[in-house]
Amino acid sequence: MRKPEIRTELPGPKSRELLELDHAYISPSYTRLYPVFFDRGEGVWLWDVDGNLFLDFTAGIAVNTTGHAHPEIVKAASAQMQRLIHMSGTDFYYAPQARLAAKLAEIVPGGPNRRVFFANSGAEANEAALKLSRYKTRRPIFIAFYGAFHGRTFGALSLTASKAVQRRYFSPLLPQVVHIPYPDPFRPPLGATPDTVSDAVVDYLEHTVFEKLVPPEEVAAIIFEPIQGEGGYVVPPDDFFPKLKSVADRYDILLVDDEVQAGMGRTGKMFAIEHFGIIPDIVTIAKGIASGLPLGAMVARKGLMDWVPGAHASTFGGNPVSCAAALKTIEMLEGGLVENAARMGAYFMEHLRKFMDRYEWIGDVRGKGLMIGMDLVKDRKTREGDSERRDKIIWKAYEKGLLLLGAGKSVVRFVPSLTVTREEMDVALEILEKVLQEVG
Repeated sequence: MRKPEIRTELPGPKSRELLELDHAYISPSYTRLYPVFFDRGEGVWLWDVDGNLFLDFTAGIAVNTTGHAHPEIVKAASAQMQRLIHMSGTDFYYAPQARLAAKLAEIVPGGPNRRVFFANSGAEANEAALKLSRYKTRRPIFIAFYGAFHGRTFGALSLTASKAVQRRYFSPLLPQVVHIPYPDPFRPPLGATPDTVSDAVVDYLEHTVFEKLVPPEEVAAIIFEPIQGEGGYVVPPDDFFPKLKSVADRYDILLVDDEVQAGMGRTGKMFAIEHFGIIPDIVTIAKGIASGLPLGAMVARKGLMDWVPGAHASTFGGNPVSCAAALKTIEMLEGGLVENAARMGAYFMEHLRKFMDRYEWIGDVRGKGLMIGMDLVKDRKTREGDSERRDKIIWKAYEKGLLLLGAGKSVVRFVPSLTVTREEMDVALEILEKVLQEVG
């Protein structure tokens, strides 16, 4: 069984040389974690320029659905590149874009009566959703959630409320965006309990926000992540979205489901909202849709997406190569990767919960499929997050060849490619257990 191999000090000599070049010419706004330059990948494995081998449980931030350089994705993209690389779907027609739109209309909840707008990223998909919501409703106000991450462009950033540094010095942002608490069962807001948090948030929206701050008839849309990503891998109670939809329907408010991180099979269903039994009006998709190639999509009912030519467009959105990769990605998801995500996720969480029995500072293990968070606390009673211990775990895992990411204040997130095997899970668990022992 393949395992990580760290052959040099970290970073190695070639990485150190490249770091000097990077620091001289790359924007310092990037939030790099590991001082290592990756050279090639295969499945859930990455080699750096110095020959060190890492087990990747980040998947390029939940992007590499089918793993690094999957031969089927490479074949599909390469074949398309030999035929047509670009012709701007804004102004011209080509088959991969139309075929992908038809497939998305089929698989997005509520399909096939759907239309698709193609973009290059999750932020762009969310920008499109904002514009369509205003265009169709003629209403000015949006409701979003604390802890949300919807992107870094001005409109998407106006919805984002994850970290203050992401918004600092960029005001004024999009006006008329109101944030409300997200129904976090582990740290319930508004004085609620895990059993009452859904009602508390919905009540706050109706009887505080709508009565004292914004009239509901001026709200265009409520934008949400079905499972919060950057906010800490927060899974809401099962009853929250049906209750939220009831309120939205009462006031003719659109529901925009941001599936950028949670969608495309990651949670063990094609889209995370399928766990909660509602059909949103608009769905935004990116990250895992094309297995690493840049692509975003905004999918809405035909009755909503009836704006006129020129109302919105994108030069590169729906690039033929990205569309070809996306069609192959969806084929592989439907061919067993969604089920694998559910199966491997359940296996991994079962073992993480065993770690909870041994380490008092593991406060919670949560998630669905292969969107898993381990929340570290200073005290299980107060549930105060322990960011320092979280950061130590991530760094020590890196030193042993396991790549992880944080989320929120104190969460270690596990988001391997959906191709991950049980044997590879066991390797990750073995390394993680050693790290927990060292940190403990």
